[in-house]
Amino acid sequence: MSLVGRPSRFIPEFKRDAVDLVLSSGRPVNDVARELGVGNETLRNWVNKRRRRAEVDGQVQASPADKDAEIARLRAQVAELQQEKLVLRKAAAYFANEMDR
Repeated sequence: MSLVGRPSRFIPEFKRDAVDLVLSSGRPVNDVARELGVGNETLRNWVNKRRRRAEVDGQVQASPADKDAEIARLRAQVAELQQEKLVLRKAAAYFANEMDR
């Protein structure tokens, strides 16, 4: 029994572009695979292989949905910190006025 698989019918550029499409669009692998005429598991394997390679290389690839969630979380945190800063500024002004009396 040979462990060598058959040659791929997809060129490396097609694989790279297909994986880029999945990672950049945030769309499910099944949708992209159907659109490109590739098997679901085939495309999923390509994506997983790229993610594993990126982890080994120290490159963490976040999906667009993850990035959007992180941006929303950070914006909420900025708004909260701005409110806290405003409260502290008012408190400092209040105590400064109390000290002058």
